[in-house]
Amino acid sequence: MGRFSIKTTIAIASLVFIWGISWSIYKMALAYTPPILFAGMRSLIGGVLLALCLMPKWKKIKWRENWPKYSISAVLNTLLFYGIQTVGLNYLPGGLFSVLVYFQPILIGLLAWMWLGERMTWIKITGLTLGFLGIVSVSADGFTGQVSTIGVILGLLTALAWALGVIYVKKESGKVDSLWMVAIQNILGGAVLTVMGAGLENWSDIVWNTQYLIGLGYGSTFGVPIAIAIYFGLVNAGEASKVAAFTFLVPLIAVITGTIFMDEPITYTLLAGLVLIVVSIYLVNYQSKSKRIGQKAYES
Repeated sequence: MGRFSIKTTIAIASLVFIWGISWSIYKMALAYTPPILFAGMRSLIGGVLLALCLMPKWKKIKWRENWPKYSISAVLNTLLFYGIQTVGLNYLPGGLFSVLVYFQPILIGLLAWMWLGERMTWIKITGLTLGFLGIVSVSADGFTGQVSTIGVILGLLTALAWALGVIYVKKESGKVDSLWMVAIQNILGGAVLTVMGAGLENWSDIVWNTQYLIGLGYGSTFGVPIAIAIYFGLVNAGEASKVAAFTFLVPLIAVITGTIFMDEPITYTLLAGLVLIVVSIYLVNYQSKSKRIGQKAYES
């Protein structure tokens, strides 16, 4: 995976773009809806839409055999990830919270090393660390307001839930259809979040205007099922830590989107973060290339 194919490059670029612009779209929509209901509805609708597309291959579900896997994935990748994230944003500024959430690629690298047997080197560790520092730099201007200990804990728990979910899906990828995994985890997790939202929030607080419908529509199509399907497809096809490294680009796209559409200035910290992120991705993926060269030399 040192050099990506055109198909993989397009998939990575699409994923980063979809997730990158989603922050601004969701922020716009959340002004008109309770957060838990919004998270639950976009996950549930997205899962149902994907399931409808997959119905010709419904035999691949194998519910009796795989329901525990679907349930665990739903808890980690939908219920905990979206649920904790939504609550945590109430305690911290968005910039700081996103930095904590994007500690995930480093956790992915460590968990993939411990549980999946992926090779961990100082080059990869350095690359992952530089990537996180790049996220800190990109989001530096968002570090405003009082720092809440509860918010910090929730941010790190969000990152941990996401990392565990990705590693779990990668580990079980040979036993269950990945697209059905995405669909069912969103249906199950989205249903639970929607029920929780209905109990804790009010449906009447939803303002059914254009901004809300755009956010719900985007999340139910591109933001949740399509993006997650692309992400897990990439993870299952290659080393999880290397694919995760590219998610460092997401906050950068989010900041650039804010600069273009919300007149937010380009700062020196943004440029510094860009450099660190690019170096990070290079280092994390360079190891595979050097490893192949070493293997070829050994074989010859």
